[in-house]
Amino acid sequence: MSTDPRPASEAGGASQDRVSTEAATEAATAEPNVAAVPSQLVEGAAKDAARPDPTPKKSNRRRNLLLLIAGVIVFDIAAAFIVPPFPIHEPGKPISGIGDLIMANLEFPAPHVVWPPADPEHPQAIPLISADVSITNTLLTMWIVMGILLAVFIAAGLSLKQVPGRLQNAVEFIWESLENWAISLGGPDARRHVPLFSAFFIFILFANWSGLLPFFGKIVELRAPTSDVNVTIGLAVVAFFYFHYQGFRALGVRGYLGKFFVFTGFKQGIAAGVIDLFVGLIEFLLEFIKPITLAMRLFGNIFGGEVALGVITALTIALIPAGMLLLEGLLNFVQALIFSTLMLMYTIIAVESHHVEEHAERDHTDVPEGGIAPPLSVAAGSH
Repeated sequence: MSTDPRPASEAGGASQDRVSTEAATEAATAEPNVAAVPSQLVEGAAKDAARPDPTPKKSNRRRNLLLLIAGVIVFDIAAAFIVPPFPIHEPGKPISGIGDLIMANLEFPAPHVVWPPADPEHPQAIPLISADVSITNTLLTMWIVMGILLAVFIAAGLSLKQVPGRLQNAVEFIWESLENWAISLGGPDARRHVPLFSAFFIFILFANWSGLLPFFGKIVELRAPTSDVNVTIGLAVVAFFYFHYQGFRALGVRGYLGKFFVFTGFKQGIAAGVIDLFVGLIEFLLEFIKPITLAMRLFGNIFGGEVALGVITALTIALIPAGMLLLEGLLNFVQALIFSTLMLMYTIIAVESHHVEEHAERDHTDVPEGGIAPPLSVAAGSH
């Protein structure tokens, strides 16, 4: 029985008020969570709106590239009218055909003599290969390249630090890369030849790249050194004397010459001895072919690349020669690596005795193809 002295209507109203109060409290406590969700959605939408769309960037990049190409074409056409081309050494005279454009971009194989200056009234033809005491444009450029490289490496050597800077890092990276390349080809014994190998590679590389500069060829006193056969012959002669010196030093006069003139074949008969002598004589003569191939390969590729660039520049607009320039830079790198690597391999072959080569051949004859099974003699003995 209820003890509430209030009437039933008042009690019912109080209970309704309590229920409504609890509902309002729950609504108030739930209101922040409901409000938080829209705010997070609004912040996410704002971030998405602020995030850049990659599509316009790509379209802008493509548009800028097309505008650049169009600008270069317009510039070339305008330059043809404002500064018309003329035949070589004849400014002001109109060209007569494509041949004049090609000849204006070419250099003849013979270098230009800077000193002593030539007599303009009695010009003399310059031979391709000359022993005259003179300073040519390729020799002058070679001295400039050598001076710049020496200055860079001396500056790097004087600024050695425990925590290396950019220059020291670059020099150490170049040296370690070339050293690892030489050791991977010639083994640990090739380490002593790394200094000359690196010197050949770095000098030839920058001598090749110097010819790709725009003012080389336009200034008659400057020309890529390796586009002159006299310079490449000089480099090849240095390599020739170096690897033969190393062969005599490692094996002695008798041991080194014994690689070419083998008389032990006469123990097996006169015919075998004559064949060994004939083969050795051919190998001895081939040693004198090595410097010729080194010199002509480097000269032919560098000079041929300059001719190709000149022809492409004369016949096309500036964009195609720019791509050709990048390809020529890669070719110059490859030629520098080929010359220096061949010098290294010739040296490694020179210091190996004839007995070591025969022993290595005899060992390989017993190894099956692929080298993944036991030697043939062992396999046969097990059966």
